[in-house]
Amino acid sequence: MVYEERPPLRVVISDPKAGDKTVKVKVVGDEDIPLKDTMVKTKDKERTELPIAKVNPKLADALSLREVGVLTLRFKSEDKKTNVPFKVVIDENVPEDTVKVSMELLGEVAGDLEAEAEAFRAKAWQIAVDESTAIKLAGLRIGEIFDGSIIGYDGLKLKIRGGSDATGFPMHPGVPGSVKKKVLLSGPPGYRPRRKGERRRKTVRGNTIPDPRGERRKTALAQLNVIIYYENK
Repeated sequence: MVYEERPPLRVVISDPKAGDKTVKVKVVGDEDIPLKDTMVKTKDKERTELPIAKVNPKLADALSLREVGVLTLRFKSEDKKTNVPFKVVIDENVPEDTVKVSMELLGEVAGDLEAEAEAFRAKAWQIAVDESTAIKLAGLRIGEIFDGSIIGYDGLKLKIRGGSDATGFPMHPGVPGSVKKKVLLSGPPGYRPRRKGERRRKTVRGNTIPDPRGERRKTALAQLNVIIYYENK
């Protein structure tokens, strides 16, 4: 079976120290900031790296962006809000109240070369990893901590919280291994009781990340949820 037949593993990264502070900024398109295919998320393709946003050092400090380096810009229109995560590049030449992004990306999101947006430290974002990276994660269990450099986030420690496969069955911390199994549950993950004390037998996945080379498309692990681990928190 070739890799292309399996869906990519999406990794959802959460930052517990992100907070709620937002700053209104002017977003300006910059033709010198690249937008690679790997930075674009579509219905048919996952993003494998974040697009770039250049920010002033004062804005970076105001939003505590130096620690993790991921910024979310929220664009508002009459009928919707669009959140886009960015990898931060600190640049003293950018005005304090301005964020520079790819001109092409801004055109797609806002329909113009300049736009207003709310900027804040990203609470969560998603990337997809290739098979060689997924293989490095194989064998890790819910609750374990791994080096973020494995998925491209040097200097961070990431703790596994769970995940789900392509059919929606969640990983369960109490089930060893990586196979699917029916177990009696009284709560999440895998079951939310309607009445107190109610229990049901539900199908869940084990607590261990499988080797993708042994997975079939319809049952492959599709999403892994991790949280940034701060040792001093």
